[in-house]
Amino acid sequence: MSVRLPRRAVLRRRAAAVLTLLTCLALVACEAEAGDSARSATERGSADEATPPTPVKLMTNLPQGASVPVDHRLRVDVQGAELGRVKVTSSAGELAGAVGDGAWRATGRLEPSTDYTVRVTAERADGSKVRRRARFHTADLTLDQQVYASVAPLDGETVGVGMPVVVTFDLPVSDRAAFERQMIVTSSPRQAGSWHWLSDLEAHWRPRSYWQPGTDVHVELDINSVAAGEGLYGQESRSIDFRVGDSVVSKVDVDAHVMRTFINGKLARTIPVSAGKPGWETRSGTKVIIEKFRRKRMDASTIGVSEDDPEYYDLANVQYALRVTYSGEFLHAAPWSAGSQGSANVSHGCVGMSVADAAWLYDLTHRGDVVEVTGSDRQMSLTNGYGDWNASFADYRAGSALH
Repeated sequence: MSVRLPRRAVLRRRAAAVLTLLTCLALVACEAEAGDSARSATERGSADEATPPTPVKLMTNLPQGASVPVDHRLRVDVQGAELGRVKVTSSAGELAGAVGDGAWRATGRLEPSTDYTVRVTAERADGSKVRRRARFHTADLTLDQQVYASVAPLDGETVGVGMPVVVTFDLPVSDRAAFERQMIVTSSPRQAGSWHWLSDLEAHWRPRSYWQPGTDVHVELDINSVAAGEGLYGQESRSIDFRVGDSVVSKVDVDAHVMRTFINGKLARTIPVSAGKPGWETRSGTKVIIEKFRRKRMDASTIGVSEDDPEYYDLANVQYALRVTYSGEFLHAAPWSAGSQGSANVSHGCVGMSVADAAWLYDLTHRGDVVEVTGSDRQMSLTNGYGDWNASFADYRAGSALH
């Protein structure tokens, strides 16, 4: 016997049924928007209706409610499923990374002022796919907050056996260790060496002894987005390759007024010279050719000599000039001192020789070739040019931020 329900009870039961149906549809829609594999109600069956799928949550180590620092190393994981593919993209391209130990970790670094999208694919225990997405923005940085590195030698340059790797920064690096860990020099054949910081703005690398002739050198400065300290970050990574040519070492004896040039260890030419006179002595020590000039104006005012000083000079056309110190020492042609070359020192610190000998040396040499000077009491310093060889390797290595 059937029981007829009151009309109000029937309406309540119908409303409850409709609400239940809408709630199920809403859940399905949310999963579809999140990218879950679509399955019909028939395929899911009554067991799925009784036991809802485990919620899948995207997990990251991003800071909450703030722009992300560019030195942040992104980590991505999921909860409730097995992590599959992770793709992190921006206008700068795809961020490199890899899955390991159940999580994805970035190996690349973030760019400033950039919007990133994280897309994750995961798999539930029943084999169904789930997709999740997140977005974040990195901190805005001005150029005054980004450190740019300049490198010598130039990419593709052939240099002498005494050439150090010279890195100069446009802003100070107070966290030297963080940068140095990312500044790698490798060579073939392999040669041990070290970085040495001259200041927060300059670091050099040299091998234990002169480069072997024919060495190929690779320099990797992976400093992009690395914290430099004091709120500064590396602006751009740099990579260069250069080659070491023949060994060209010129040995100047100030007392004997002579220079002997050796190519790969063999004497190639003996040259009469005139070096610095008393009060202007040529510095003893190991120097390296910094730059070459076919013609160079030499004005004594650039080394602090005023025009009313008897020692003032202004030479408009000095030929075959090879700079070896920042303070103004050169090897160059000096036809005006021809009568003193080989017998007396009459210069203001430079090593002068005949035009023919200077031309021969100029054509032979590269930046980085070595000039070893003996015979004066005035000493070369580590910072006056590429003076890197005027310290023992132990003392030089002590200038590394990592030793």
